[in-house]
Amino acid sequence: MKKAIYPGSFDPVTYGHLDVIRRAAEIFDELTVSVLNNKLKTPLFSVEERVKILQEAIKDIPNVRVESFSGLLVDYAKSRNVHVVIRGLRAITDFEYELQNAQTNAKLSGGALDTIFLTTSLEYAYLSSSSVKEIASFHGDISMCVPDFVAQFVYRKFGFEKERERE
Repeated sequence: MKKAIYPGSFDPVTYGHLDVIRRAAEIFDELTVSVLNNKLKTPLFSVEERVKILQEAIKDIPNVRVESFSGLLVDYAKSRNVHVVIRGLRAITDFEYELQNAQTNAKLSGGALDTIFLTTSLEYAYLSSSSVKEIASFHGDISMCVPDFVAQFVYRKFGFEKERERE
């Protein structure tokens, strides 16, 4: 069975993330979307909230599951007997950062962990969770960035009780 892990913060999950998840799910028999509990960051959503949101977002993809982890990715992957990590790339700047992480993970794992890069579909190349949060914080329209139910959660976090009115 071919298994892979797609780790990330997913704060919030975007259409770009979902694009990578769907495409990776077609390549692998089992894909685990792994929400990182990064103690160095202050996310908008708790780990538990991000896991629940992702579970809802991928509920129609039978070979994908969602869980959380903390600590080193290499240790987490080893505990799951997974040897492939999926990472999405939007631009060359992503590649430089992700390549360094891939090389570090390969070294830390003694060569047991490989990384496969999937380039984000062009229609989502502009997307980042950070920009989604910034747009939403000013009550901007994020409907082109995230599913409607995710947008509602994001708006609520910023104190907007209802989804932004569409113009």
